[in-house]
Amino acid sequence: MTRAPRTEDELEEWLSRPTPAAADALRGLEGDVMVLGAGGKMGPTLARMARRALEPGREVLAVSRFSSARARAGLEAHGVKVIPCDLLDRAAVNALPDAPNIIFMAGHKFGTSDAPELTWIMNAVLPAIVAERFAKARIVVFSTGCVYPFTPVESGGSREEDALAPPGEYAHSCIARERVFTHFSKQHGTPCLIYRLNYAIDLRYGVLHDVARKVWLGEPVDVTMGHANVIWQGDANARALQCLARAQSPPAILNVTGRETVRIRELAERFGERLDRVPVITGQEAPTAWLSNAAKSYDWFGETSVSLDEMIEATAAWVRQGGGSLGKPTHFETRDGNF
Repeated sequence: MTRAPRTEDELEEWLSRPTPAAADALRGLEGDVMVLGAGGKMGPTLARMARRALEPGREVLAVSRFSSARARAGLEAHGVKVIPCDLLDRAAVNALPDAPNIIFMAGHKFGTSDAPELTWIMNAVLPAIVAERFAKARIVVFSTGCVYPFTPVESGGSREEDALAPPGEYAHSCIARERVFTHFSKQHGTPCLIYRLNYAIDLRYGVLHDVARKVWLGEPVDVTMGHANVIWQGDANARALQCLARAQSPPAILNVTGRETVRIRELAERFGERLDRVPVITGQEAPTAWLSNAAKSYDWFGETSVSLDEMIEATAAWVRQGGGSLGKPTHFETRDGNF
């Protein structure tokens, strides 16, 4: 990073900039790439990265209801083929074109405590519709580190082979998503990879954005969930595209996040220094947190391109200059699993 982005266009260019390894991985595969659930926080930049990495003659298809007209227009402007579709509509999904490479990003998190039935429909039923329709494709399935239980901070986080025993209904619905794709992978021989991500960092949202904005506005920073893992969203995008070549049946499983265990109190203090604010700290750190050990992903793909220090500096500059927010807090502080 030479300097922090000053505009959303600059930010999205950075987030969608393909790494050489991601471009190499896609060149090693044949056919188009389809991103299901491409209209969310992360989908647009991932689809743009795929488009920038693919050679001419291959398409990137972005499928979503596209409640955001800006996201749709931005994708179309950068050469991504947009297909509006309700993925809960089985007939509409069956009418989608074939694609040998699928990134599955659809899901539901916030509002689970108010409408748990919608969360289960989105996270357990919708995957069955997709898995049946694309039984002959290779599929990278976005999941979350929330499927693990809390672990002691000094443990280094959960590993892929650890038992899944999380708190809260949302996390259990995410386990259901994984189980559904695993069932159809075994039944049809569909190559899949379960992509357990936490937390992706975009200057407009994410754990760093949440903490920086609270410090800037003088709002209390709750440190009860005292630690977290983070990864630059551009690196998470690149790793997801590389994972297409690692899909297998039964599914491979991969934790994707940063190497560091980030202390929230220290993060608030660092933002305080950069924003000329005195952080307001509340709570006391619990001895456990939702943490993932991503050593396997580093063995596979090497180091990330953006460091934690760079993310902190860019986030502080973004908040100080009044950069935009997606208005979607992560609620990383939540310890009961209810979002």
